[in-house]
Amino acid sequence: MSTDSLDKSAYDHLWMHFTRMSGYRDNPVPTIVRGEGARIFDSNGKRYLDGLAGLFVVQAGHGRVELAEAAYKQAQELAFFPLWSYAHPQAIELADRLAHYAPGDLNKVFFTTGGGEAVETAWKLAKQYFKLVGQPMKHKVISRNIAYHGTPHGALSITGIPDAKKYFEPLVPGAHKVPNTNYYRADEITGVPGMSEEEFGIWCANQVENMILTEGADTVAAVFVEPVQNSGGCFPPPPGYFRRLREICDQYDVLMVSDEVICAFGRLGTMFACDKFDYVPDIITCAKGMTSGYSPIGATIVSDRVAAPFYEGTNYFPHGYTFGGHPVSSAVALANLELFEREGLNQHVLDHEGAFRSTLEKLTDLPIVGDVRGDGFFYGIELVKDKATKETFDDDESERLLRGFLSKALFDAGLYCRADDRGDPVVQLAPPLIVGQSEFDEIEQTLRSVLTEAWTRL
Repeated sequence: MSTDSLDKSAYDHLWMHFTRMSGYRDNPVPTIVRGEGARIFDSNGKRYLDGLAGLFVVQAGHGRVELAEAAYKQAQELAFFPLWSYAHPQAIELADRLAHYAPGDLNKVFFTTGGGEAVETAWKLAKQYFKLVGQPMKHKVISRNIAYHGTPHGALSITGIPDAKKYFEPLVPGAHKVPNTNYYRADEITGVPGMSEEEFGIWCANQVENMILTEGADTVAAVFVEPVQNSGGCFPPPPGYFRRLREICDQYDVLMVSDEVICAFGRLGTMFACDKFDYVPDIITCAKGMTSGYSPIGATIVSDRVAAPFYEGTNYFPHGYTFGGHPVSSAVALANLELFEREGLNQHVLDHEGAFRSTLEKLTDLPIVGDVRGDGFFYGIELVKDKATKETFDDDESERLLRGFLSKALFDAGLYCRADDRGDPVVQLAPPLIVGQSEFDEIEQTLRSVLTEAWTRL
């Protein structure tokens, strides 16, 4: 199709995700046609720095021929076969590899086609687990405010973003929310000024305990947490948070689910992010970077203890997906993980995460930048109207700033990233894991120019 035909058909027939389609009634849809390394190219030939790795996905970068070849080779041998009472070598090998990487006794791998399905699977599994072990009342889940865990009805119930849920209510009952770990807003969240990071972390973890006690420990099945919470702008865990959370889950027999759909596979410099913060969950959900986006796949990785009752007698897990553990996706994931090992991508992130942070922190001299936070190659920059008071923007200002100007201006300036106001207004950054100082500098300089212009417009 010609560029003009693509533009017309994109509006007429392609219903894009999380997109205000009316915005493209009289404007061409940005159409990306090619990727190479950390760069993407649109239908007009303009190139951009991919500052979001697609959507926290393309860890190894664009245009990796070996990953495309893995898909082609597997499709010739076995294009498809389900995992419904049968297996195929690629799923077996990938499950073995993931179990090897996972901490503790997380050795059972249930494949899905994406992250939301992995979260949905984890909640259903937790409910059935407690029924099988004689605690049928334990079905509720706890997650954090503003957290995003997916769009299926169960996963959406766990999600803590009101605007993402309001059109689809009533949702699955039993999902409860506690404060997130945004230390920049700790005074507002706790009502106690001047807490240290560690004090705040313990306070946040204790809110989970309070919710368990409020709902009744005999009714709570699981706690879902991201190692670094994405929505709201990259909230890292304060010191002591996960240690205390693990103690609480053990004390009240509540499963701890580490939602690593974004944070796994090198985003923080480790294969699984729980290793970065030294905790062992009962379940890990993952997807995105497992194949670097070259084919869709997800997984729910379960401890031997939780899986045990499902492996007894006539018990089974009545749940699954047609394309879960797809042979082509599994083959691509194996090739991607081999690439991780061969090129040392995790170590590359660990070696350069300090430089990425320090480069982004240069932006704190701008009046509009309130906070720079994150970990590894995963950062959020919170925008404020007043640095001294941390005052944020009202709805109209946020609409004009993020959707009316910032997102398009950054893209026009050659940087694909994300301006997000599901919590406080932030710019999110998660480039491919292959980037280095030159790309860090380019990101900082582009942000500096566009954010300076945004401030003048306010």
